Amino acid sequence: MTEELKQEYTLKITQANKTELITILYEMILIYTEEGKEAHAGGDRAGFRDAIRKARGCVNELLASLNFEQSLAVNFLQLYLYVNRELASAEVRNITEPLDHIEKVIGGLHKAYKKLGEMDTSGPVMENVQTVYAGLTYGKNSLNENLSDQGFDRGFRV
Repeated sequence: MTEELKQEYTLKITQANKTELITILYEMILIYTEEGKEAHAGGDRAGFRDAIRKARGCVNELLASLNFEQSLAVNFLQLYLYVNRELASAEVRNITEPLDHIEKVIGGLHKAYKKLGEMDTSGPVMENVQTVYAGLTYGKNSLNENLSDQGFDRGFRV
């Protein structure tokens, strides 16, 4: 993931509600599986393993966020465990076919959660974060971001 994309996702995370956070994790898994495929195609074994490790980190976060008081949690558990097994299989066997299976499963979940996110009217999970204003200012065709509230007491509260 490029530094620019990391900054974009950091901003998305600070402004996201609960549903959008799950959507972001799905997006990150899809990005990492694509990076793994590209690394594998280029013969970069270390890059392939690193992408899989990062995707597994996202899956582990999804597993940790399951609420077993809800009946659907068991179904999600099974899907996430399947994705985790496929990631392990891809890494151990040094093949990309399991990544295709993952993209189908996570891609479907991503589409569903994206629609749910549009209906979720709850506010951001994080409080007391910087507000970022972005727009075309001070330069032709250049995007400048202005940060407000850069005080020393700024912190993240969840």
